[in-house]
Amino acid sequence: MKKDNPIYAHDTLEFVAVAVEYCALLEKGGEQTEEALVGTLLKLLPLLYMKVQLLPEVDTDGAFVPADQVTEDDYNYVRESVYSLLHEHDEYEQLVWDEDMQTEESRWCSVSEGLADVYQALRNFVAVYQQRLELQMADALWQLRDSFELYWGQTLLDTLRQLHRIRYSIKDEDNS
Repeated sequence: MKKDNPIYAHDTLEFVAVAVEYCALLEKGGEQTEEALVGTLLKLLPLLYMKVQLLPEVDTDGAFVPADQVTEDDYNYVRESVYSLLHEHDEYEQLVWDEDMQTEESRWCSVSEGLADVYQALRNFVAVYQQRLELQMADALWQLRDSFELYWGQTLLDTLRQLHRIRYSIKDEDNS
């Protein structure tokens, strides 16, 4: 029964809708202002983070893990269109805790790259849902949750933090 299938669960379908909105926003990135993009992302990224927490567990053996749909050109288009809007605010320094060495180190990060990384994970997932192949959908859902825990969840949070700084530094500049 579809109702009991996690790929059709209410929370899954809501997540798919938010993921589609995020992907569409970044695919049209160059058509808006820096302020509009940052403002929308500050609403969408927390929603994505919350919605992924609600995704149901999926029991799969991974036999149908789908191939990536996002090409290098797609990724670069998204990254470059965001960079063109944020260029002076794109790079930021971040302190990172190294578990192995038990030390904190500094590294340079990029908002446009972080957003493109999240885009890649979400767009690959959405592409599978558009194909409506249930075994691949289940594996894509499992893969999405797994990559969220290991990688793009932290990237989303780091990027959100910097977008907050950008948003309120722009406001401060406007008030000066």
